[in-house]
Amino acid sequence: MERDEIKNVVSGVLVVDKPVGLTSHDVVQIIRRGTGIRRAGHTGTLDPRASGVLVILIGPAVRLSEYVSASDKRYQATIRLGSSTDTYDSEGRITSTADIGDITEEKFNEILQQFVGEMEQVPPPYSAVKVKGKKAYEMARHGQEVDLEPRTVQVYSLEVLEWAPPEAVIDVYCSSGTYVRSLAHDLGKELGTGAHLIGLRRTKSGRFTLRDAVPLRRLQEAFDAGNWYRYLIPAAEALSDWPMVELDADAVELIRHGHRVPAAEGQTGWARGVSQQGDLVALLEVDEESGEWQPRKVFFQS
Repeated sequence: MERDEIKNVVSGVLVVDKPVGLTSHDVVQIIRRGTGIRRAGHTGTLDPRASGVLVILIGPAVRLSEYVSASDKRYQATIRLGSSTDTYDSEGRITSTADIGDITEEKFNEILQQFVGEMEQVPPPYSAVKVKGKKAYEMARHGQEVDLEPRTVQVYSLEVLEWAPPEAVIDVYCSSGTYVRSLAHDLGKELGTGAHLIGLRRTKSGRFTLRDAVPLRRLQEAFDAGNWYRYLIPAAEALSDWPMVELDADAVELIRHGHRVPAAEGQTGWARGVSQQGDLVALLEVDEESGEWQPRKVFFQS
């Protein structure tokens, strides 16, 4: 198969260990240039000052974005107590300072656990959240008042990994859309000392962890060598936590043309339909009246 033909059928996931200093869009552009495939996108922005797991979908797999983006995230966050900043991280201007003398690890952890569960969280003023069509950080940089609405987020667990005052390293397991900077800021308020984020590394995004991730530099070397395909994860694995329905050749043909196929007794909800060759064919949903799988999004075209 010629290189251009390969490009036309490539569909899958590249899990990148993003270095500090690049935007998520920068990484997407590097991958577009390296693969020669224009159709690529990430499944959730990772701040330029953060490193770690960035999931990139390429080819037809980009249509999975809305499903993969909603996945849970895990971070290793380094927080500095004793000062707050206007950006909630070390890039900003210090707005308050306080002594942390009587804060013990036990007290820190006690207050930290108050942030576990569902809560209303206000995004940082210097964030990409849009207010009346403008990004909040652009408004904040121009001295405009930024009034952001709180959003409901879920924090599943928080664990102290390292206690070295005035710094603490914590593990944050949370829903998509949670701002760890806001968590650090709000934690500082509750402690009465102020706090801000000084380091952030995403260790997990959906089902993908740092174990699945390839350092960006190594991926760029693979682009030059022409063997980057070995890092490509099949699109079906992006939703490996979804139920799987294996489709024979006849069912694949029906699904490709938008037709339903029978569901087994007791099957409900959504599933990924996968061919006997392991290719993602479609996202399916059971029609409860007919007891059949209805294709909702079809990927397999060849």
